Amino acid sequence: KEVSRKRRAMAMPSRMAVRQVRRALLGLTLLVLAAWRAGLSFALPQASGADLATRTATGSQVGVPLTAGTHSGRWAAISGGGKADHAGKWSWEHSAPGVDGVSMFLAAAGAATAMRAASAASEAKSEEIEEEKSFFESFKVPIYIGLWYLFNIGYNIYNKKALIAYPYPWAVALWQMAFGWCIFVPLWILRIRKVPKLTVKEAVLLSPSAFGHLATHVGAVIAFFAGAVSFGHIVKASEPVVSSLLNFLFMGELLHPMVYLSLVPIIGGVGLASASELSFNWLCFGAAMGSNFGSAARGVYSKKVMSGGKIGKNMTPSNVYAVLTIMATFLLLPIAFAIEGPTAMLKGFNAAHAAGGTAFIMQMIYSGLFYYLYNEVAFLALGQLDPVSHAVSNTMKRVVIIITAIVVFKNPVTPLGIAGSSIAIFGTLLYSLAKNKFKR
Repeated sequence: KEVSRKRRAMAMPSRMAVRQVRRALLGLTLLVLAAWRAGLSFALPQASGADLATRTATGSQVGVPLTAGTHSGRWAAISGGGKADHAGKWSWEHSAPGVDGVSMFLAAAGAATAMRAASAASEAKSEEIEEEKSFFESFKVPIYIGLWYLFNIGYNIYNKKALIAYPYPWAVALWQMAFGWCIFVPLWILRIRKVPKLTVKEAVLLSPSAFGHLATHVGAVIAFFAGAVSFGHIVKASEPVVSSLLNFLFMGELLHPMVYLSLVPIIGGVGLASASELSFNWLCFGAAMGSNFGSAARGVYSKKVMSGGKIGKNMTPSNVYAVLTIMATFLLLPIAFAIEGPTAMLKGFNAAHAAGGTAFIMQMIYSGLFYYLYNEVAFLALGQLDPVSHAVSNTMKRVVIIITAIVVFKNPVTPLGIAGSSIAIFGTLLYSLAKNKFKR
């Protein structure tokens, strides 16, 4: 009985607060209805994009809601200085150009009433301790995914522009790989990030993963140099096929029949897209497949050799990527020099700089910066996602990049090419979902 009496006593303030909130809302509703019956206007003045951003940041709910389209539409709005197509346009509706004095009075009265009710509710719950998450913590995953997409789009655009101006894919790949040093080395020197520590034996054990990292990047750069960015990504969508094959050959891993069945639309879609690709060439196709083999081999090796435990100290995901970048840079340096030659690289760079000037330099800088950033953020984003969300996010990323590349570079696409790429990308999603469902 004593416990029940205490519970009722604790519940009394909350009930009183609820009643006060209801009364406040009822009073505010009656005021609004009375003003509406009197024919008063509640319209807001025309708002600009800056006003909208300010209201969104401050949590204001005044005015007509903003409607936005797809992610690609939002990107088009940003890159186009606020103009976008129908999928991503901003729409406002207004009933009058201004706000009259009575409307302002009613808004002020409603705000005062709501504040009074909120204050009563806050006092009733003063003894309750709540831990409120910061804005970043609450929206951490969407922010990571948004940055991952944004940096990936930026990399693919500036990488292709740099390759058009400077047709030395091995030199461009080496530059982009080495650019990461300008980011993580200062972080280590300033002790913003802990310095990773590896023994010689651990470094040797990690070197095959670094070689896979090298093959993944160089293959992609050569593919995007030789052909359309959109087609290169369509071929790269077939990585699950290569991964399944290598896992079977080296790990003896047998997957559920439904997982293997999901590979059929990937193979069929890539084949259809390749057959109908107007700019198809074997160098682009072969380099993209080589990138797939490098990525899949890196994953298989990591699963087989490094599954026994962590290697080294302070080897966070970001530091693992940094260490792989350092090792891959040293591996790539002699190979790039042997294939393209330092003299030819320098001569081609001077010619590209003479033709493009500062714009070319910025394209090279952006390609290196975005390459490192999108990989860094990818680790952060994928580490926060469950397997299904990971699969969906990765699939949508490829869709966004393909569409953006087609729009930016105006690559001609046939209906069969669209159908093939859609089937292949949908197949990658089915594969990821099936593999997660039928885990063994």
